[in-house]
Amino acid sequence: MKPLLFSASAFALLAMPVAASAETWKMSAHAPDGNYLTQTARSFAEDVERLTDGALKIDVVSNSVLLKRADLKRGVQRGIVPIGEVLVSALGNEDAIYSADAVPLLATTFEDAKKLWDATKPIYQEKFAEDGLVMLYSAPWPPQGIYMQTEVKDASSFEGVKFRAYNPATARLAELMGAVPATIATSEISQAFSTGVISGMITSPTTGVDSQAWDYVPYYYDVKAFIPKNVILVNKDAYDALPADVAAAVQEASDLAEARGWEAAVAATKSATDTLAENGMQVIETPEGLRADFDTIAKTMSAEWAAETGEEGQAVIDALSK
Repeated sequence: MKPLLFSASAFALLAMPVAASAETWKMSAHAPDGNYLTQTARSFAEDVERLTDGALKIDVVSNSVLLKRADLKRGVQRGIVPIGEVLVSALGNEDAIYSADAVPLLATTFEDAKKLWDATKPIYQEKFAEDGLVMLYSAPWPPQGIYMQTEVKDASSFEGVKFRAYNPATARLAELMGAVPATIATSEISQAFSTGVISGMITSPTTGVDSQAWDYVPYYYDVKAFIPKNVILVNKDAYDALPADVAAAVQEASDLAEARGWEAAVAATKSATDTLAENGMQVIETPEGLRADFDTIAKTMSAEWAAETGEEGQAVIDALSK
């Protein structure tokens, strides 16, 4: 047998330390690419790669392509994707405490929404941890308004209207207004209106822009009903497998994303509302009759939520009153 011959350069190569291979996570984002929430997620991914020196990369896939909103939490739990973005209030059927930021008129300004987030954050962290999940940053949607194909004067204007619902709270709101709730995904809004499946909805001005609401509905009532939030969830096993310095960098990137997302929401609210008007929609403040009826409905839903959530809900309400 011939002896194996190695050059000096080959020995040098063998002696070099082997760098750990970079890990890539697929992240399921809900909104389309142009939405500030997805842009926030992409900035978060860039920060993670930068702060970890490339040890962890996050590939953000927008528009619920990887997982639909209803499947997101379970999908991350099961490791179908290691990380994803979910609307907190979409989990309200699982536990009513998750519906806190969809209770009408409980928090209608970004200042109050931040207080609500601070009050609910430790509760959510504990509950998600019990389900094998790590919660990272939050980012709010703009205050929710009502889109209608017909003019609205008061709650009677919704009688029998097929009304889009995207979480348990909006379904209950529709019922109390006399409407008929229909669960419609964001990506299906345009088709649902054009085919008559719905003729009204409550959602953000940014979703109105994303779905080009002016093509199928003329009225937008800026009722500022509530300010829902998205959170980023990570599979706990995947998170715990990260080296300590990489996990610390993810948390740092998360803090940056949260500050960025809340700031972007404020700017997006005005920009999107202006865009609705520029495209011919009538942007209208809450009519007096609807305001009175909405106040009554909000009190009903607040009482129902407080009863369902018990001590946890009362602690949140107390924190808001301070």
